[in-house]
Amino acid sequence: MVMLAVAALLVAAPGNSGAAEPAWRYTMVAFSNASDRDMDVYESGDGTEFQPLRLSAFRPPSGVVRDPSIFRHTDGFYYLTYTTVDGANIGFARSSDRSDWTFLGVWPVPFCCAFMPGTGDGKGPPSPPGFSGSAGFRDGPSLSPFTTKAWAPEWFVDGDRVHVILSLSTGGGFVPYLMTALEPSLRLWGPPVPLAGIGADHIDTTVVKVGSTYHAFTKNEHKKVVEHAVASSLTGPYSFVPPGDWGSMREGPAVVQLPDGTWRMYLDAYTEGKYLYSDSTDGLKTWSPVQELPGLSGTVRHFGVIREPA
Repeated sequence: MVMLAVAALLVAAPGNSGAAEPAWRYTMVAFSNASDRDMDVYESGDGTEFQPLRLSAFRPPSGVVRDPSIFRHTDGFYYLTYTTVDGANIGFARSSDRSDWTFLGVWPVPFCCAFMPGTGDGKGPPSPPGFSGSAGFRDGPSLSPFTTKAWAPEWFVDGDRVHVILSLSTGGGFVPYLMTALEPSLRLWGPPVPLAGIGADHIDTTVVKVGSTYHAFTKNEHKKVVEHAVASSLTGPYSFVPPGDWGSMREGPAVVQLPDGTWRMYLDAYTEGKYLYSDSTDGLKTWSPVQELPGLSGTVRHFGVIREPA
């Protein structure tokens, strides 16, 4: 009888019952304050508490791996795109397990964008009456035909089309553009197309789709705040709507939907050395006050995140 009672207690003990495994898995890729040459991978079961899966999981053959973005393709592989800070190039890598990554190469953004809308450096003469926004003037596009910077690439999958949204410059401010993969291996890309309506001095643009509406979240480089714009087409034209009260000196927005339908935005408070998050339960209309993401402040910078079944 005593042995049976002890056995019953052991079965009932919390440590022996076995905790339920999470139904979902969040994977986060980031570069750190310590090094922008190495990418770290973290995972979470709830989108809040992240633990390292593998630190220094990927280092490209040369250059840096800033602003990484991750998605899982239909071929089962995880794909990475990132800022190389090497002119108008963006980098790509691939992994089968999120831990070991293979460098795929860099893609040179074509020199296709003479008179890119909104890319002026703000140093020209003021526009004369009736010529607002004209090329060669302070508020107009760059006269240069050469893309000099391609930064902050973000995956966006729309149906069966795979896109990268990236910030391009011809020597002045950044403008969000879209490139579309021309074949399933993601090694050939179409020319950049502007996201109309967002305009100059916007970087770190990411897009999510709710119903038939595209929501772009982008950092206004002049005001140093994250803004919210909407459109009925991926390429726009976008119109700005009231953003959340996320504060100033924020960048690198990453947005993911939680299992209950809540949308979560992660934000890099880069001057404070903190990482924050804010939630929307009404379809991206209103947002909760920002909270600090536990355990990651002062460690990760401008990360990308995905959710998938565990």
